[in-house]
This record gives sequence, structure tokens and C-alpha cells, in this order.
Amino acid sequence: MDLNDILQQAGGIDSMAKELGISPAVAQQGADALLPAILGGFQKQAGHEGIGGLLAGLGGGGLLDAVLSPQPTPVEPGNEVLGQIFGSKDVSRTVAGHAAAQTGLDAGLLKKMLPMLAMIVAGYMSKQGGQGGGGGLGGMLGGLFGGASGGGASGGGLGGLGALLDRNGDGNPLDDILGMAGKFGR
Repeated sequence: MDLNDILQQAGGIDSMAKELGISPAVAQQGADALLPAILGGFQKQAGHEGIGGLLAGLGGGGLLDAVLSPQPTPVEPGNEVLGQIFGSKDVSRTVAGHAAAQTGLDAGLLKKMLPMLAMIVAGYMSKQGGQGGGGGLGGMLGGLFGGASGGGASGGGLGGLGALLDRNGDGNPLDDILGMAGKFGR
């Protein structure tokens, strides 16, 4: 399962681009840079608790619908998702800053994209794993994460960024990002 295909099919990239006043290509570049950390956060959370309950409590499939709606996206639910998967705003800032350094995109723009992307991913997972519960969602998450951070042609356009962020090679860049954020906070 290729994450870029999912984002395109769901219409999330185009919706974000329109709302933020940027081209779909810029929105895609930002998504490519941010998604490894978002997926890593979900993967880490899935290991700590059932992700199905977490997603339902945060708004379920309605999160995706809110981003796709012609109305402005209410980013508070996205910030709640980020709070659950990252634990602090410092991590979100670090993720956006690192993505900005890698892509040359404005960190402020990437900070605006983060909650929207988190809503897209969470809403999509909720809709796809609805009746499957946490196990189905966990399996889907593993497939999504593997497609986003895996090397080679199946990397979903993310190239080596997932591997670059994953400094300890455990397949999850979030723990490495959290470590970087901790260093900045001191």
C-alpha cells in the first residue's frame, strides 16, 4: 500500500493545497517530509494502547471528512492527534523544523500542515479499519509505515528521509525525533 496513492485518492493533498494557498506539488513535498514522523507516532502509540480506541476518541473517520470539506479545516482535532502521538508541542516543532531543513519549505507552512496530515492519516485509518478494531488498524499501520519508510522504489516518494530520521535503525524515526527534541529543550 503506497501512502502517496492513498493521499491522492482521498483528496487530502489537493484539499490541503487549496486551504493553505500552495500548489499540490508543494503540499506533496511537505507531506512526504512530515509523514514518516506522523506514521512513526501512530506506530509507537499502537504499541502502547489499542489504536482503534484512540482514533475513535479523537474523531474517527470524521477527521478525514473535516479536511476534505470545502469549509476551513478545524485544526484543533489535528493538534489533539499530534498531542497523542508525539506527546508535546516541542516534538511537533522539531518535526516541522527538521522537515523544513530537508525540503527548504517554510517551517511555518509545515507546522500548519502537520495537524491536517495527522487528521488525514487518522481519519483514513479509522475508515479503513472501522469494524476491524485495533488489530486491523495495527496491521494497516504497519503496512502504511513500511511503505513510507521502507527503502527502494516502494518508499512512496519519501526517499531516504524515513531512514535518515531513523538514526538507530529500529524502523521508527519517532524515538529518534523525541531524542532530538529533548536535546533542544535543555
